[in-house]
Amino acid sequence: MVNEEAGVTVDDHTNRPEATRSRRVTISTIAAEAGVSVPTVSRVINGRSDVAPQTRERVEELLRRHGYRRRASRPRSNARLIDLVFNDLDSPWAVEIIRGVEDVAHAAGVGTVVSAIHRKPALARQWLQNLRARASDGVILVLSNLDTPLQAELRRLAVPMVVVDPAGGPSLDAPTIGATNWAGGLAATEYLLSLGHQRIGLISGPRPLLCSRARLDGYRAGLEAAGVQLKDELIREGDFYHESGFHGGQELLSLPDPPTAIFASSDQMAFGVYEAIRQRGRRVPDDVSVIGFDDLPEVRWSSPPLTTVRQPLAEMGSLAARTVLRLAGGDTVDSPRVELATELVIRESTAAVDR
Repeated sequence: MVNEEAGVTVDDHTNRPEATRSRRVTISTIAAEAGVSVPTVSRVINGRSDVAPQTRERVEELLRRHGYRRRASRPRSNARLIDLVFNDLDSPWAVEIIRGVEDVAHAAGVGTVVSAIHRKPALARQWLQNLRARASDGVILVLSNLDTPLQAELRRLAVPMVVVDPAGGPSLDAPTIGATNWAGGLAATEYLLSLGHQRIGLISGPRPLLCSRARLDGYRAGLEAAGVQLKDELIREGDFYHESGFHGGQELLSLPDPPTAIFASSDQMAFGVYEAIRQRGRRVPDDVSVIGFDDLPEVRWSSPPLTTVRQPLAEMGSLAARTVLRLAGGDTVDSPRVELATELVIRESTAAVDR
């Protein structure tokens, strides 16, 4: 019997007469017996050098014992499609990633199917049914809550996958592409400190998300390096959207000793902070400096233009598309985790503190 699961052909005749049946063995089986991860076994099969010699020897012995033969590279499907899946599409953030994916897909003559599952398992299951019918070349996931059974089904389909801006949840054993969120949080905080601000408010993203925690940790590191005490009263949690930035800004500005600067962990929340400041009859940056995160196209047209940390969203989408097309062609990737550099973009929403 021949088993095509997990990209290999298996003929197992160990300790059996010539005419006996063979049993099914997967990469997961080999990984479990060797006490290593599935990607490690895959790296050994593909001849990658980034595996410890003892681990390589143990895995290769199990591959020989089970009679593995490397299968030919996965053929490209006739669909010539990439699936791009979001939780939601109601954000300019998503539009920038779509733009980057479509630039690469168009140049490669590949179509893009964009879906939103709105954090609903029923919609995720429907998308998986559609994926099976389409025979997509690959999947780019930009979401944070694909539950375990759906992850297992996606792995079973053996469709090349790339995860953009991983949430830090269960691993899909897929390459990930993100940004240097910690460095971005640090840069924003250090810049405000350089302007003389000591009471710097932070409106973070949802705490469960990896990017939110990294930006918060960068903020903390900046304060600590400057010898400025971290004050929990100056931290509020948002959801990356305008309204949470508005409410977080209102709460911070209502403190007996309000912050002189606010770092919002997304541009949309920064715009909410703008409105909270306006409603209190105060001005940006004369009374309160504001920094965002993302550098969405519209921030340069805000009043005043927003200082922000540029997250290379379109470039992240482009790299994801190139990566998934390489995987679809049978190639391997150089690194399972890539973080593109963030950059502080200084505009007119920040100023030196008025002492």
